Amino acid sequence: MSKTDALKTIPEECQYSFFQHTKCEYFPCHKTDAPDDFNCLFCYCPLYALKDRCGGNFRYTESGIKDCSACMLPHNRKSYSYVVGKFKEIAEITRLDPKE
Repeated sequence: MSKTDALKTIPEECQYSFFQHTKCEYFPCHKTDAPDDFNCLFCYCPLYALKDRCGGNFRYTESGIKDCSACMLPHNRKSYSYVVGKFKEIAEITRLDPKE
């Protein structure tokens, strides 16, 4: 696919939106029925910091820690646009308060 064609294509149809590291000791790091579609691109989920606004399948432990072990959202072949679409929210929570 040419660069021009890539600009006209949805990200999930482009190579840059999917990566698999099958030689990783933890691959796949989440239980899945579709290991061929397991996306390692967001190995550490950038949505973790969004707390309950991430949109994934998470729970909080008794001690208040977010547990994402049952979540496949960032590891789905078709989730690239969703994850990248949340970057503005991630940037907002990292913005410095001008009063500080």
